[in-house]
Amino acid sequence: MTSGISGRRRWPPSPRPPERRATFDRLFDLHFRGSEAIEHTDDGEDDETVRLQEEGRGDEEPLLSEKANESGLTATRTEALVERRFAQLSTTDALRRLAREAPRRLPRRRGHRRMRTRRGPFADLRRTLRDSVRSDGEILRLGHMKRRRRPRKFLLLIDVSGSMKSRTEENIKLAHALVQAAPNVEVFTFGTRLTRVTRALRLKRREQALNAAAHLVSDWDGGTRIGDALQAFLAVPRFGGYARGAAVVVVSDGLERGEPDALRDAVAKLSRRAWRVSWLTPLATGPGFRPQTEALIAIAPYVDDLIDGGSSASIVAHVLALGRRRVA
Repeated sequence: MTSGISGRRRWPPSPRPPERRATFDRLFDLHFRGSEAIEHTDDGEDDETVRLQEEGRGDEEPLLSEKANESGLTATRTEALVERRFAQLSTTDALRRLAREAPRRLPRRRGHRRMRTRRGPFADLRRTLRDSVRSDGEILRLGHMKRRRRPRKFLLLIDVSGSMKSRTEENIKLAHALVQAAPNVEVFTFGTRLTRVTRALRLKRREQALNAAAHLVSDWDGGTRIGDALQAFLAVPRFGGYARGAAVVVVSDGLERGEPDALRDAVAKLSRRAWRVSWLTPLATGPGFRPQTEALIAIAPYVDDLIDGGSSASIVAHVLALGRRRVA
């Protein structure tokens, strides 16, 4: 059937994604049945599954709530999809230090290719024989080689739930500076959903990058489902590959509302894949910090660092200190 006004074909309509069927049914009932649909709507489906959001799909999700978690002090499992706008940007000393020192101080690993060196564990026979031609076949000096050092993959997981509301903006700015300074950085946000924001943060201008991330992530200042989000991350082979041999840094307070078993299992799997797992929480206010919450107690045996993440300076200091660890 063709419309007589525009001349465009309007039937059949474009198919909707299966994951949006529940939302479509609620909007259909709300439009045609009015207030009766609100009384009989069951929203239990969203409370059991952590959704994955890729770049370019954030604007397709409807905003189910226009209000954010105003307190930002407690954790909840309830999903609240909101749009967030970042305040006027300001460059701090910590971000300047990260941009300046990250290229040479981020963790590195030994690559498979070799390079010439004065001293090394491998003999450079080709160079040695070539030099011997100049001295009538006499070997005066033995050439050496060593394995090249390459940048290690870096995975940054940022908690954007309501309990981390006061730190979210600074953490996203720090993630943008890190992505711009190093080539092998992947950034994900999690709250009630898991969202990859690496492509948005690769935009060079910080204002554009943060605005793109703000429109991409839809669970700002919402509930806290850390274990489910990490399980969803590991369930996708492409995402799980980002953690293999990587330096993993999780910025979260660890105020999990779900069962700690799911979080413990996810962190245990993550630690077996990663080179090093660091958990940075604002609750760690001093060197004598001991975890008090069930979630932090459960993950403590599986993380290499459980330290302060309450300021940009402390996060940057830890990220830059990772490069001094033993190269494997």
